[in-house]
Amino acid sequence: MLQVLRHQYLAILWTIFILIMCNLPLNDAKELPLFEGFDKLVHLGFFFVLTVLLFFGKIREQLSYTYRTLTIVKILLVTAAIGGGIELLQWKVFTYRGAEWWDFFADMLGVCMGIFSYIFLHRTRFNEKLI
Repeated sequence: MLQVLRHQYLAILWTIFILIMCNLPLNDAKELPLFEGFDKLVHLGFFFVLTVLLFFGKIREQLSYTYRTLTIVKILLVTAAIGGGIELLQWKVFTYRGAEWWDFFADMLGVCMGIFSYIFLHRTRFNEKLI
């Protein structure tokens, strides 16, 4: 277990950053966004980066670019738990923030974009070993 966590330290740090940023109180939330839906774009970006970092940790752990369907399912489940957990925290604990299904949808869209990017970009290196 510690072996896995050792390679996922960047993803863990990014998850802590996401938790902090998504639960900070915003005084002027209506004036902050540059455009309508900016919050959804931020959620999408947070979870895209998280997915990429999870894949990066997995690559470092196994010293190759190969992936299995089980890895993708695990990443989907972990990120869904984090995204759902953030929305539950906003709903029940940090009530000054609003929990929205659209935020969770944006989270999962970012995850899907990260998975697609990894599969697409590493398709040619499928069996390549790292030094």
